[in-house]
Amino acid sequence: MQPILSTAHMAEVDRLTSEQYGLPGLLLMENAAVGAALAIEGHFGPVQRRRIRIFCGKGNNGGDGAAVARQLWMRGAQVEVLLFGKRETARDDARVNFDVVAQLAQASSRIRLVEAQSETEFASVIANSGSRFNLHVDALFGTGLTRGLEGMFVKVVEYLNGARQYIPVCALDLPSGLAADLPHPVGVHVTADLTVTFTAPKIANVLPPAGHLNGALRVVDIGSPRSLVQATPNHRASLFRVTSEGVGAYLERARRLPDAHKGHVGHVLLIAGSRGKTGAAALAGEGVLRAGAGLLTIACPASAQALLVSQCLPEAMTLGLPDDAQGQLAEEGLRAAFAAANQHTVCAMGPGLGTEAATRRLAQWIVKEGKAPTVLDADALNCLSPWQTGHGTPDRPLILTPHPGEMARLLGVSVNDILVDRLGAARRLATTSHLYVVLKGYYTLIATPEGDIYINPTGNAGMATGGSGDALTGILAGLLAQTPHLPLEATLAAVYLHGQAGDLANETLGERALIASDILRFLPQAFKTYAQSAQ
Repeated sequence: MQPILSTAHMAEVDRLTSEQYGLPGLLLMENAAVGAALAIEGHFGPVQRRRIRIFCGKGNNGGDGAAVARQLWMRGAQVEVLLFGKRETARDDARVNFDVVAQLAQASSRIRLVEAQSETEFASVIANSGSRFNLHVDALFGTGLTRGLEGMFVKVVEYLNGARQYIPVCALDLPSGLAADLPHPVGVHVTADLTVTFTAPKIANVLPPAGHLNGALRVVDIGSPRSLVQATPNHRASLFRVTSEGVGAYLERARRLPDAHKGHVGHVLLIAGSRGKTGAAALAGEGVLRAGAGLLTIACPASAQALLVSQCLPEAMTLGLPDDAQGQLAEEGLRAAFAAANQHTVCAMGPGLGTEAATRRLAQWIVKEGKAPTVLDADALNCLSPWQTGHGTPDRPLILTPHPGEMARLLGVSVNDILVDRLGAARRLATTSHLYVVLKGYYTLIATPEGDIYINPTGNAGMATGGSGDALTGILAGLLAQTPHLPLEATLAAVYLHGQAGDLANETLGERALIASDILRFLPQAFKTYAQSAQ
């Protein structure tokens, strides 16, 4: 999985790369420039004979911009470096790169350095630009920005955004106006078509709404050892991005042996469905089987069993739980469900189950005293809100899959409290009760009992439809049943593949027409991608 670095961690990586491995800052800046130039050509096409203006601040981000200017010039572009400030006041590696551009400008008409120290000077530069530029590069502010832009830079950003309708923007490290450690803008900000970030993504590169402003994201390796990126002294990386490579590695570990039979790949008990809500159980059940579990039993109130059978895949078995005249679980139904939960590889509970008193007692009983790894979703979460029921253990993981509303009820806060700090909410619930928490939404978060958080990049707005979460519950339970010793890896793969299947469905059907069963329809294609790559 790909680490997502904080500002402090990134600075530590850069420092230790130089101190411990002897790679000077100028070399790292040069590596960044080479990678950025390649990313620019890869995204926008060859730069030869194209006019490019690079907007530079006086700090290291501006120094990166000056180095990128030279690389683009070497590839045949006509480049203007617009420095906001005096070259003489820039420091260290940035000053070196500005000086190089100034010296090259004396020998070549295809590169020049222009300085602007006020709004008036900036306006004059724009007014005298001559023919239109083909690309703007934003190298104003990098990861060090913590507060909103002011003065002249507000005008500069407004110009970049206004001109973007005909001149695309590439940002270096992150669009100016974003604070690297925050998922939301801190004021006026650049909207980029491409962002080239260095070494690893930052929070503002990934999490929305700031993540939306990056455009396409490319990560450039500038030479820092991966050991430093993964974990530096006195700092443990705790934020990661789920990657296709990581999911592929898990699926390879979960590959079936040639002599495998259904008993080798897990038996899931899915406690789901009730009168009028059997469709949720059917979607979750298909997810279990499509994810590869060997056996599936769906337990539901006996009065809903006949309808559930007609909706389910023929491969699924059903267990009718004793209920009363109103369709609610009777006391014998609680005992039967609890006994069954402990006899299966994995227990999943919640989709379409209802929240009556008997169901609440069953959910609490399973969480407190159950033995099997358990996935809790939908009505099971509502039965357990606010969360105070029990704790997971290494031998018996508990995996919760709430959407923001369910998360708010679990923590006893407002939905807005969750949306404002999704990372903090997911980490708090996961660590206090030793749970795995899948906080669903755009860029779903997966929090671990140790406090690490993984950000999932797959999925689209078409998946905002009834039953999508039920499908995820089934996929997760199905993978977990095959690898109960790898709860985190199974969870990450389930969330990623669920989103990837939704993306495949979107490519064929479009967002508006997408329904939950389409996710399951395209799930085999998502799995097949990894099977082909492993051959």
